[in-house]
Amino acid sequence: MQPKNFEAFQQQKLSEGYDQALIRNWEPNQVNEAHTHPFDTDAVVVQGEFVLTRHGQSRTYKVGDSFQVLRGEMHSEQYGPEGAVFWAARKN
Repeated sequence: MQPKNFEAFQQQKLSEGYDQALIRNWEPNQVNEAHTHPFDTDAVVVQGEFVLTRHGQSRTYKVGDSFQVLRGEMHSEQYGPEGAVFWAARKN
């Protein structure tokens, strides 16, 4: 079950050992070319949608969907026509 608000999400993720939780806002139709992160991410989409591409496969995530991206995992992102907002927890 997804937390009802960011504060609950943040509390849950910090208790699970994540270092920080952020609200990420993405502009409509924004594209982030292939890249990696120096941290693990566990996130949930709370507004809009986006396409995450990794390992040669693309998947669209919408409100209520959660996803994980591992540290060093090559991926790209494309945000929908309304942009997107998600809550993201990071673990270094």
